Amino acid sequence: MKFRSQNSGVRSQNKLCSNLLLGALQLETQNSKLICMYDIVEKHWPMSVGDGKAARKKKPRILAITTDCCTGCAGSPACIEYCPIEACMFWIPDEDHPPFGRIEVDPYLCIGCQKCISKGPDGAFLDGCPWDAIEMVPTDDWEAVHGIALPDLPPPPPTA
Repeated sequence: MKFRSQNSGVRSQNKLCSNLLLGALQLETQNSKLICMYDIVEKHWPMSVGDGKAARKKKPRILAITTDCCTGCAGSPACIEYCPIEACMFWIPDEDHPPFGRIEVDPYLCIGCQKCISKGPDGAFLDGCPWDAIEMVPTDDWEAVHGIALPDLPPPPPTA
């Protein structure tokens, strides 16, 4: 089995950042070779620190997903303050336009609590993303689009 990154080259694991496996694990057969493609994303600060009380015990029915409207709030994202799970929401720098970037949500850690969104019942504005750049999507739909079956429990943290 040969592993290649979709971004032509796997980044080495940074000791200061944990890594997240994003994208569907695509299996193809070419001349009886099995090729697995994946993309590793490094988690950067700022990221959610969590409250130490919440933990993922089962796969949620909905997941938080950031849309293209995410601006990262110019490096001071409002949404991460409300996330109760450590390292679930994290900064992805825009390599072409520093110091800009965006926030991403780790689907393996998200518990679907909706604390990061600002949409409340009957259109009420709540704390969370001020730009409505986070949507809640059914987990089954996300899994179908990405070709991944999320586990009930999050994966163990990477070792150094």
